[in-house]
Amino acid sequence: MKGSNPRTLIIIPAYNEEDSIGGVIEAVKSEGPPADILVVNDGSWDRTSSIARRYGVTVVNHPFNMGIGAAMQTGYRYAERAGYDIAVQVDADGQHLAHQITHLIEPILNNDAHVVVGSRFLGKGGYRPSVARYAGMAFFSRVVSAILSERITDTTSGFRAAGREVIEFFSDNYPDDYPEAEALVLLHKKGFDIMEVPVEMAERAGGRSSITPLRSLYYMIKVLLAILVDLLKKVR
Repeated sequence: MKGSNPRTLIIIPAYNEEDSIGGVIEAVKSEGPPADILVVNDGSWDRTSSIARRYGVTVVNHPFNMGIGAAMQTGYRYAERAGYDIAVQVDADGQHLAHQITHLIEPILNNDAHVVVGSRFLGKGGYRPSVARYAGMAFFSRVVSAILSERITDTTSGFRAAGREVIEFFSDNYPDDYPEAEALVLLHKKGFDIMEVPVEMAERAGGRSSITPLRSLYYMIKVLLAILVDLLKKVR
């Protein structure tokens, strides 16, 4: 992709993020690289959709809440059909810093990777999760690293960029729920090159996380089972 002018799409999956969605869009427009913006409103019952439209970006509305996996697959299908070369996931809660998007897409532009994950645990980032949350992150880091035969420090990071081939793959193949770690296993099975780059993340700008201790346990069990199934099935 060197020497080209790739078309980039920023995909912002959002569910009830009326307090932060406007600021996220403003930051992407002012601090990010030249790109189009797509907000996938995943069945929000608040003003997320109307606020996003007010900022002049494209909004796709799910009729009801389908989960982050479905929201991202909608974004990748949009990117694939519209012919985008790079797609970047930026969460709607304000934790992902727009000025760091360039760091995510640079390895793709240089043909060094097919997908790039922004890691909170590389470099000098000050991210300090709760003990329970860190335990889950460390567990999946070990599991996914063993499968990929390379160290992946932040398997749950949703701050990531994908090149054209991955966009096409994800438009047809994307995990339904809690997809980040499972998606990396699918990419590995398909032969894509995965790279991590260090990023910093901010506190949530609004709303609250849906991850409770009980849901964390459910997440760990569900994703582990999904990964085991992925290892057995043939990836299209």
